[in-house]
Amino acid sequence: MTAETAAADLGTISRLTREWFVEHGRDLPWRQDGFGAWGILVSEIMLQQTPVVRVIPRLEQWLERWPTPASLASAAPGDAVRAWERLGYPRRALNLHAAATAITEHHGGVVPEDVPTLLALPGIGDYTARAVAAFAYGHRHPVVDTNVRRVIARAVLGQGEAGPPSTKRDLAAMEELLPRDLDAARATNAAVMELGALVCTARKPLCDECPIKQLCQWRAAGYPAYEGKRQATQKRFEGSDRQVRGLILAELRASDVPVTTDEIAQVWPDADQRERALSGLLTDGLAVQVDSEYELP
Repeated sequence: MTAETAAADLGTISRLTREWFVEHGRDLPWRQDGFGAWGILVSEIMLQQTPVVRVIPRLEQWLERWPTPASLASAAPGDAVRAWERLGYPRRALNLHAAATAITEHHGGVVPEDVPTLLALPGIGDYTARAVAAFAYGHRHPVVDTNVRRVIARAVLGQGEAGPPSTKRDLAAMEELLPRDLDAARATNAAVMELGALVCTARKPLCDECPIKQLCQWRAAGYPAYEGKRQATQKRFEGSDRQVRGLILAELRASDVPVTTDEIAQVWPDADQRERALSGLLTDGLAVQVDSEYELP
């Protein structure tokens, strides 16, 4: 395959995916016109490792309560943690509160639009910065998540799995799929992501329904099994320190007054694991100690 042919195929993959997205993409809140950069920033942080169906109702409640960065910044960090409820990884709530404070104090309450400035905000990583710059402001940046990596691995590289992530490699691969036109580039980012979420799924890909099946290198090779390195799997949640942290945090959320050590002792029988989890919450700033009692920050 010549370089010209490869480039033409990538262009066709991009175009067909966008055309499919127009007809089959989900009508999600953050894709609606006028949703705003703050809403997109909040949604992107909430969507990290949390399914869309769980994010939508919490996002609506969050933006109704805190429609601007300044409104969240004026609240106590503990209010953000309490409102996060069961979205998981509650450190994200503190990160969002810290980012809102920085946006309010240093950017006039307006979410920045360039990637370096976004990266300078507390708790904002490369993916979130690029997603906000691309989806909120229409800048041309490759945006890569797990779904995008899987589509590229299969359709372009002919591999059944993407393997461990590599920021430099993954961004370069997505960059090649992006058209020069800004609107088309923004749509391509969203379309490839959606294709991986709905069709080119990890376990049961719907290959017969895929708009780029005729160009998919994995399909052309006969769907070979992946034999390369795999991304590390997440440890089991049941019985983990993460579960104990969640139980303690739920106890703190549910109380309007500081929680005693004896009350915390009721949430988990293993004292060593309970102390380890509580210590982690204190270190992460998700809980504070007042004498022998504990509360949200």
